[in-house]
Amino acid sequence: MIPHNKEVDVDNKFNNYFKITGIINNMFGPQRTLKKTIIKLHSTVALPALIYGSENWTIEGRDAKRITAAEMKCVRKRVGYTWTVNKINTDIAKELNLTPVLDKIEEYGRNWLQHINRMPRIGSPRIPNNYRPTGRRNQGKTLQRLRDL
Repeated sequence: MIPHNKEVDVDNKFNNYFKITGIINNMFGPQRTLKKTIIKLHSTVALPALIYGSENWTIEGRDAKRITAAEMKCVRKRVGYTWTVNKINTDIAKELNLTPVLDKIEEYGRNWLQHINRMPRIGSPRIPNNYRPTGRRNQGKTLQRLRDL
């Protein structure tokens, strides 16, 4: 089931991402494996777990910081840079030729939107995408939903 609450979905993705990266770290430590191999494992196993279902996310500043921090935390661990090593995250990403996760999420969303636009006009995902409400909203205090009572 796909959760409709974005924050719950992002938290679940982070939990899965950290579980997978923990397993990778236990099996393939930075001392035993080449950096190139570790980065390939990260991009083929861990990143898809984080990115899956992100085509509809509206990424806010707080979410962007959390996603970037999670990615760099795992990459730093895997490559062997601890927090005491004075290396900037962007330098590490350039050294390893990593594209940021946020760029991949934006590309994923663009590809999904292009896919929807190629569908026939009566396709079910295209209807909500092209919906434009008509009329006006009521003025005053918002009505409470039944589940809020």
